[in-house]
Amino acid sequence: MAAVVLVVVHAGLAAGWVGGMAYSLFVVQPKLKRYFGADRDGREALTAVIASGNRWKVVGLIGVIALTGVGLLLIDRDDWVLHATKALLLLIASGIFWYVSWRHWPQRVFATAAELPVLQRRLTRLATTMLALAGSAFALGVVATRL
Repeated sequence: MAAVVLVVVHAGLAAGWVGGMAYSLFVVQPKLKRYFGADRDGREALTAVIASGNRWKVVGLIGVIALTGVGLLLIDRDDWVLHATKALLLLIASGIFWYVSWRHWPQRVFATAAELPVLQRRLTRLATTMLALAGSAFALGVVATRL
């Protein structure tokens, strides 16, 4: 029973993280861009409001995903290479999240109008990379259940 709870929590939170990133990247951000058009300041202000307060929620989510992953690995010790690859992908995605949260956003908050488009494009690249890494790790988790 404990294994089932770990699987549900682990997979559910991982799916939530991947889904949240995909929704933000492919739904919210394009809609903000269309809605605000040339009003970059308005778009940036609402983007900051949407992002505000989420940093520590995501850190907690990543922490629980990591802890439940370790718990699952202790229960089933097969396929170490696959699980190590999954962990590495999540570690890199977490590193990108750290950079975005503690380096990129402060730069963006204090950016000039000329700097902002470059930072917005950088965030799109970083978010896409983070989504690809976390999504690949999630897919490897699904593959692990079939081996």
